[in-house]
Amino acid sequence: MQELVYSQEKVLTKVANGMAFLLINTVLIIACFFLFIFGLMTDMPSIVRILVLLISTLYGFIIGPVLYAGLKIIKPNEALVLTLFGKYYGTLKKEGFFWVNPFVSAVNPISTTNTAASTAKPETKIEPGKTPTTYTIQFPKKKISLKALTLNNDKQKVNDALGNPIIIGVVVIWKVVDTAKAVFNVDNYVEYLSIQCDSALRNVVRLFPYDSDDDEKSLRGSSTDVAKDLQRELQAKVEVAGLQIIEARITHLSYAPEIAAAMLQRQQASAIIAARQKIVEGAVGMVEMALDQLNKNGVVTLDEERKASMVSNLMVVLCGNRDVQPIVNSGTLY
Repeated sequence: MQELVYSQEKVLTKVANGMAFLLINTVLIIACFFLFIFGLMTDMPSIVRILVLLISTLYGFIIGPVLYAGLKIIKPNEALVLTLFGKYYGTLKKEGFFWVNPFVSAVNPISTTNTAASTAKPETKIEPGKTPTTYTIQFPKKKISLKALTLNNDKQKVNDALGNPIIIGVVVIWKVVDTAKAVFNVDNYVEYLSIQCDSALRNVVRLFPYDSDDDEKSLRGSSTDVAKDLQRELQAKVEVAGLQIIEARITHLSYAPEIAAAMLQRQQASAIIAARQKIVEGAVGMVEMALDQLNKNGVVTLDEERKASMVSNLMVVLCGNRDVQPIVNSGTLY
């Protein structure tokens, strides 16, 4: 049996104006109320009286109030997914005040929202200096937000391309673009996004090392490229839920605690080696320049042994970590 997948939402565009319907329906209910009184007080044939009372009662006390259930208010960047007797009826996306079939019902998988209403238990004694315990009342929220939302995913431990355990956290900016897919294709599109974000993050992180000495892409040095790969991977996974991934960014990146100390020593050693290499390169250049200037200007003529001694002394002076204390040699090299 093939699974039913909603590929496109049905946006309701031809809907009645809510304000006009509200006024007309209210006027008709008031008219039925006066018609009911008129039918009771006016002398007329029994059949006519029964029809007048029946019509005014049905519309004024049953049909009219029921029709009020079709009034819907849509705010900017909100949508209302409607079903009629279990079948997908359509989606209201246009902002405004509308009237639709009163028998339709709104559907939203994440249909609860916290309100600011909170009260303390009556029987609980509040001690001075202590904050009373509060309880949140939840009311159903049937509208789906079309705004750009943020998913701050929890930090998790993942192995990089070299097998080193790292701690990484990401933030994803997303929004709902197809309400039919978001409501009917997955049970809860927010939880679905969070789970797929974890999966996509693991798939992307395992392709890159944490750090790299060459031009190879790494998590630390190529965070923008890694974020783009994560965005593409995640977008492919949440397409079925009607979601759009606007942006994905790495917010936290570090080695796992069990290897953090060792990796810190490794980074420090690499930095020391790189610094020493620069110092040696500079010292060699300075020694070479000094010998060339002495030879060019004819200040002194040095044989190979004297040159070797001078090079040795200059390299010690230039590459040493401590200040040099000069020593005057009153003798000769021989």
